[in-house]
Formats: sequence, C-alpha cells, structure tokens
Amino acid sequence: FSTPVRRVEYNQEQQNFSVTVHNLTEDRMYTEDFDNVVVATGHFSTPNVPKFDGLETFNGRVMHAHDFRDALEFKDKDILIIGTSYSAEDIGSQCYKYGARTITVSHRTAPMSFHWPDNWEEVPLLTRVDKNTCHFKDGSSKEIDAIIMCTGYLHHFPFLPDGLRLQTDNRLWPLNLYKGVFWEDNPRLMYLGMQDQFYTFNMFDAQAWYARDYIMGRIELPDLETMRQHSQAWRDREETLEDDEQMIWFQGDYVQELIDETDYPSFDVEGVNKTFMEWEHHKHENIMTFRDNSYPSLMTGNPQPAHHTTWLKAMDDSMESYLKSS
Repeated sequence: FSTPVRRVEYNQEQQNFSVTVHNLTEDRMYTEDFDNVVVATGHFSTPNVPKFDGLETFNGRVMHAHDFRDALEFKDKDILIIGTSYSAEDIGSQCYKYGARTITVSHRTAPMSFHWPDNWEEVPLLTRVDKNTCHFKDGSSKEIDAIIMCTGYLHHFPFLPDGLRLQTDNRLWPLNLYKGVFWEDNPRLMYLGMQDQFYTFNMFDAQAWYARDYIMGRIELPDLETMRQHSQAWRDREETLEDDEQMIWFQGDYVQELIDETDYPSFDVEGVNKTFMEWEHHKHENIMTFRDNSYPSLMTGNPQPAHHTTWLKAMDDSMESYLKSS
C-alpha cells in the first residue's frame, strides 16, 4: 500500500499503541492510535550475511540466496554454497541442473548428507578467502568462481522499540510469545509466522484465528507466569528434537493445539505430518528426483497431478510451461 510503518509506541496511560507510518505516494508522515497491533511482516526478507576473512579480496560474484534469480548465471562455474538450509538444497540443485561445473557446500555444524551427484562435495566451514581460493576448516581449499550464501535471515523489526521487539534466531519455538503469538509482556501486541517453518499457511491462518478471537474477546489469556511456563514447556521440548521428522511432528502438535482452542476449521494434521514424512523419505532416496513425486491433498483427497516433465529435464521455468497439462 506504499505506506511503511516507521514507529510503534505503547502508551501505558491510554493502554493503546501509536503507530507512525509514511505515505510514500504523498511523502507524508502521520500517526494513528490502535488498541492492538499485529506484526505479520515475516522474517525472510533481511538476509543474514556472515563475515569471512579475506572475502573482500574475492574476484567473483558474492551473493545471498535472497538475491538468487537465475541458475544460468553459474553455468560452467565452480560455485561455493555456504549453509545447509532448504535454500542451499534448492539453489545447489538448480545450479547443477543448469550446468554448473562443480558445487561445493560448506557447513558449520553437519553436512546435509544426501546422495549428491558426482560433481558435488560437502566441506566444513569456510575460514578465509584469498582472491579465488577458498580455505576450509579441515585445511582443504578450492578455486571458486562464485559464492552463494544460504545463511538464513534476521528477525528485523526496525519500527519497534526494544521493549516490544522480538529478538530471536530462526527456530521452532521463540521465547516470549505465548502460544507462539502473544508478546507476553504486553499481549495486545501479536506476532504471526515468526517460527521456523514446515507448516506455513495453515499455521499462519490458525495463529491469525487465535489472535482474532483474543481481539474480539472470545479468548482470555492467563497471567504472565502461566504464559511463560507454557512457552518454556514448548521450548524444553524443542531442545530435545534431533531430526527433521521430530521437528515436523512438533510443529504439527503446535498447530493442532491452536485449532483445538478455536473454531478454526479442523483438518487432518496427522495426515499432513505423514505426507511430510513421505516427502522427506523421497528426498533421502534421491535428492534429484524427489520433486517428481506427487501427493494427495489432505483437504480434498484429490491426488496432485504428476508434472508433465521430470524436474531435471524441465528447463523452462515459466508459469506457462508449468501449467501445461502435457
């Protein structure tokens, strides 16, 4: 709407928020008061860009996954991907598909350990860069043409003061949010979609449903101590999770809790979890062909049609090509 929020302040005496925005069309700042504020800006827009010794001497392209647009740019190149996120999987696979010479993936904690093609390798963390030579923690080095940082994003809310601002890394259960939504020190402020995500839109929708019911007076929140105990119990469980499968069930249980406490339309959360499991198994069977599988909708029961071309051979990424039936 061309009207970014510049500042949010809580007025203790009036028990409301003053929200200052900037009308870019008219280049005009103004402030309005609200009883509640919902922060639904997401957390995948401000790149996390780590620093590495000597990176300024690198002679090739350095970019964050946020700015990746076309794998053809890296045809016949030796690329280094830093990170082991979904972005690393997808961007590396896309570059392989479109003809990158080699793909090297540098990890901080552990390799992804999929069955990669022969021109892939996984190495420990990058330690320093000397022009086009990248050096790694295990003492190895490699000549690289381009570096792509798949290093995640920052929770960035420059319009909020410290007393209202969520400060967390990307994880399944950020603290200080009751039900993963309500700012515990002031529940009139709500955050949607701030978790690391397997579930996406259904989870956002269930969170919004819960927030709506609170705003409309249909749900009463407990006292601060009870809210913090609830959040800590979920965090303690999160700390025990060992793999993606456990994380999926954890987030499924969270979504189920939200919909059980509202009149949100119920759906088969366990079935969704099982579909995620099948998807994960297909990835570990063959990281280059798992996209060729299709799954039935848990909402309608209808099977997803198989794509007309296997992923590795589908070189046209346009919407028109994708939507063709054959």
